[in-house]
Order: sequence, then C-alpha cells, then structure tokens
Amino acid sequence: MSRRCDICQKGAKTGFQISHSHIRSKRQWNANIQKVKAIVNGQAKRIKVCSRCLRSGKVQRAL
Repeated sequence: MSRRCDICQKGAKTGFQISHSHIRSKRQWNANIQKVKAIVNGQAKRIKVCSRCLRSGKVQRAL
C-alpha cells in the first residue's frame, strides 16, 4: 500500500535527523493518510486521503 494521498498526491518526505553533536542520520516524515469512504463520481468508494484534504473539504465523505 502506497502512503500517498489520492487527491493531492502528498507522500513521504525524507531528510536528516540532526543530533546535538550534529551527527546526521536519515529519517522520513510520513503524511497523515486516512482511509475514508468518500463520494467519487457519484458512488461511495474507499480512498486514501491526507488529513489536510479532509479538513479543507476537498473530499465529500459518504455515510
């Protein structure tokens, strides 16, 4: 399962975790992906959506 938003394509970002002594190690920040039941093309479908798309109203949830 890819951790990517089906609406905005937001996914994981990579970078460095920097310690106090400035030792750098790779790390990853994952997007807050939720599985929701939403209306897609007039039908209820289960999709993966980031919390920002849910909060901003880009997705209409199905009941």
